[in-house]
Amino acid sequence: MDDFGYYIHIPFCVHRCGYCAFATWDDRDHLRERYLQAVRREIASAVEAGAPPAATIFVGGGTPSRVDADDLAATIASIPVVPGAEITVECNPDDVTEDLLGPLVASGVNRISLGVQSMSTHVLSVLDRRHDPSNVERAVEAIRAVGIATFNLDLIYGAFGETDDDWRHTLESVLRLDPPHISAYGLTVEPGTPLADRPEHHPDDDVQADRYDIVDSMLTGAGLDNYEISNWARSGHECRHNLVYWHQGDYLGVGCAAHSHRAGHRWWNLRTPERYIEAVEQGMTTRAAGEELDAATREFERLELALRLREGVPLDALDGASLPGLVERVGERWVLTRRGRLMANDVATRLRVGV
Repeated sequence: MDDFGYYIHIPFCVHRCGYCAFATWDDRDHLRERYLQAVRREIASAVEAGAPPAATIFVGGGTPSRVDADDLAATIASIPVVPGAEITVECNPDDVTEDLLGPLVASGVNRISLGVQSMSTHVLSVLDRRHDPSNVERAVEAIRAVGIATFNLDLIYGAFGETDDDWRHTLESVLRLDPPHISAYGLTVEPGTPLADRPEHHPDDDVQADRYDIVDSMLTGAGLDNYEISNWARSGHECRHNLVYWHQGDYLGVGCAAHSHRAGHRWWNLRTPERYIEAVEQGMTTRAAGEELDAATREFERLELALRLREGVPLDALDGASLPGLVERVGERWVLTRRGRLMANDVATRLRVGV
């Protein structure tokens, strides 16, 4: 894939959710201005060193809507872009107003990803999410009012205490907003998180499989196509930035803990905002470590990622006949069925590299 992407990591949050393992902090707000200054300096150094202009930019976190909108807009605008670039910013529904979005739109932002997770208050409470579900509708109205046509609603299923009816309520509520894109992820238990220390709150695999059946049926029934295991969109509203990842493209991550990839070489930045800022201000490298992928590893990852997508993998990459009900032949490719999507990791172990 020729598109080159930028990822900007914003590590600040009002509150850290119990399931979150990302590099985020809820006690570092005093660093916000210096942090964005450091990010702009890292971007300037990368551009000077020959980084291509961006076809996609994704600002994630953390909570990007936690920082000053003008400061974030200036950071985004410092990245050279190709015509028609997709520029996405993640936002907390409680933060989104036309005043917040105005500077972002002026900097080129044309896509918003809202962290909705659930529309049931008791499920949000279990997830340690503090936003008001009613603000999701208000946020969507603001997004449309400033002229942003593409946005994503991000959902999580499988939380402790969530019922099938709760999940259907969430899906019915967000579908009434007619979103062009929805992401829905099964809750996962990450080591070192508060959720990991609450085994009684861990998700049940069979329950999550049932929830996946529900979400796929409801979203496809509403006209959103499943183009990646956990992502559904109307035609033309697929997330181009994520497709850079899924097509094993090249991208540059800026900010603390951000990951990058160029031609089989992966590296990642210093994890904490303090160390990252200090490295930039002292003119030192921000890289923490990296790895070089050999040809076989790259080929396996390419097929593994392609398997997750609706286009699937070439016929010679799988013995599809030995996987009845998990894959189906579509033209000259094997594509996961809905049941196969639930077992994608198992199917991936059958991929044939170098055939």
